[in-house]
Amino acid sequence: MYLVSACLLSENCKYSGGNNECRWVKDFLKDKDYLPVCPEALGGLPTPRPPAELINGRAIDKNGKDVTENFIIGAEKTLQEAKKKAEELGQTLELAILKANSPSCGSGRIYDGTFTGKRINGDGIFAELLKKHDIPVITEEDEIKIKG
Repeated sequence: MYLVSACLLSENCKYSGGNNECRWVKDFLKDKDYLPVCPEALGGLPTPRPPAELINGRAIDKNGKDVTENFIIGAEKTLQEAKKKAEELGQTLELAILKANSPSCGSGRIYDGTFTGKRINGDGIFAELLKKHDIPVITEEDEIKIKG
């Protein structure tokens, strides 16, 4: 079973209220079991919401509010939900395809905390949790990895 950021599947859960539809991800998942997820929403954050970035390991929104607990709770709830769904299907969590650069879902690169679009090496809170549980993570920017 696959996990996928719901925003990549056209769900309007992005901080701005929109989505990040990604055609190749939708096409790839057509004949597969998957669970669309949004850890930020599951952590109790509204849509729309102020954008957040990781600063010294904390999720801070653009207004300066620390929303780290929402991110952690959302990540943990999402992982629990995913494990339950995979178990019901008699499958393992094979791969997560998550939103690049996100403070929740970014894998390998995330925004640097200045809200200027600059990226640094690092993982979002949810991506890091998945990796700790040995669940492979890619982003929509890694199309070549999945198709190659």
